[in-house]
Amino acid sequence: MAPQRWSAMRKRSGSVYLVGAGPGAPDLISIRGAETLRRADVVVFDSLIDPQLLALAPSEAELIHAGKRGGSDRILEQSEVNDLLIDRARAGKRVVRLKGGDPFIFGRGGEEAEALVRAKVHFEVVPGVTSATAAPAFAGIPLTHRERGSFVAFVTGHEDESKGRRSNVPWEELAHAAAKGGTVVILMAAARLRATLERLVRCGLPGTTPAAAVQWGSTSAQKTVAGTVATLATESEAAGLGAPSVVVVGESVELASSLGWFEAMPLFGRRIVITRARDDSSRLAGELRALGADAIEFPTIEAVAPDSYAEIDDAIARLGDFDWIVFTSARGVDAFMARMRERGRDIRDAARASIGAIGPATAACVEQYALRVAAMPSEYRAEAIIPAIGRERIAGKRFLIARAQEAREVLPEMLRSEGAAEVVVAPTYKTVAPTGAAALRIRDLVVAQAPHLVVFTSSSTVSNFCALMERRGDGQKAAVIGPITEKTAREHGFSVVVKPDAYTVEALTDAIRGYFADSA
Repeated sequence: MAPQRWSAMRKRSGSVYLVGAGPGAPDLISIRGAETLRRADVVVFDSLIDPQLLALAPSEAELIHAGKRGGSDRILEQSEVNDLLIDRARAGKRVVRLKGGDPFIFGRGGEEAEALVRAKVHFEVVPGVTSATAAPAFAGIPLTHRERGSFVAFVTGHEDESKGRRSNVPWEELAHAAAKGGTVVILMAAARLRATLERLVRCGLPGTTPAAAVQWGSTSAQKTVAGTVATLATESEAAGLGAPSVVVVGESVELASSLGWFEAMPLFGRRIVITRARDDSSRLAGELRALGADAIEFPTIEAVAPDSYAEIDDAIARLGDFDWIVFTSARGVDAFMARMRERGRDIRDAARASIGAIGPATAACVEQYALRVAAMPSEYRAEAIIPAIGRERIAGKRFLIARAQEAREVLPEMLRSEGAAEVVVAPTYKTVAPTGAAALRIRDLVVAQAPHLVVFTSSSTVSNFCALMERRGDGQKAAVIGPITEKTAREHGFSVVVKPDAYTVEALTDAIRGYFADSA
């Protein structure tokens, strides 16, 4: 279709984006796919999509579950999905059709694209990492190898039954070619695994040919079973393998025993829930995933504007009056600086003030603005800033505390009791519990997968987690930052098993790794 016709379509209606979500792990979606999700008005997704990806969509986006899991659990028929995409696009919406793997590899994306062309609806395709390549890679099976596999073929193990008995897959040619040094990858193979492998043998492939099945490739639930074409079905049944599975047939399967990297990682198979605000959790999630963990980002707090900016605006207007500015969190630093910019003020207006920071993460954030921290307590508690500042430097001084709207009053009360001339508490943000369908789906994921560890970084993450889950801790193992968070977690029924010495992502990651190493 000519470019000008696409342009005309786009002016008259919205657009549909056929986006590949990747093989399972949420961090394997492409950058473009994630950016498209962040701009979506409507997301139509399949059953195998990780709910964490849905959280990338705007909170006001419409989320529609299309079902379609391996031919079962079918919520919408394909024709209904096509009509849905067309209707929403014609209403002027940006519609993301989020599909597992790659939309044009056994995902019926081609059929959906054809329907959009017939309806004269603009569409774009965002390719994804297909499980056909990702699952073998995470199992340590190279699909091509100079000595073990000169070609690779991808076939379906679940053909459309409406085609009748005659298969469109050239099984005899594949069997003969594989016997001469190629690799065959079979997708959607779980339901008909035994019949498919027996068919290859009947078509001439030796039963001794190496074969492997990889279930839930790229996720913490990944399980690999290796054998031969003659034994794999029995061994897979004994191991309890089911859908979704990818089957690899060929000599390169033998390399899995030496190249199987993912399942050998120190935190492989560990499901760890991170309850920090989404903007804060990504780095920790990345560190844990790099060690093989399934890091489930379940933000139980969101930072929003305070009910009023009156206190902080008044404080900014007279910054030169303060002897100390104390920040209790990195978010408080960023929010304070953002409000300074909005009010047209310069940090040089606070040149006479010293800066205090609670915790190394807060201090690091302050330093990113080219400011020097004069006092930071070694202990992650607000009141610990008193000895860090020194009592002799408190009496008669004026303090500004930039913090969350709702927080403990211990610090301002202690400063006043130490003789501070003035203590101004100025909220720069407030935290609220997240809402929306995406948060509820992640909650359901947490319930279904029974995490090995939940990470809490503040008392509010504990209380909000319990509120969202509608239950207490009930002995759930937890990692915490600081004694206040630990106290709250224990009061809510959690078993605190990880307490890093320092409030840094590195220290927390090391402590989590050490805990699981000791308990292995």
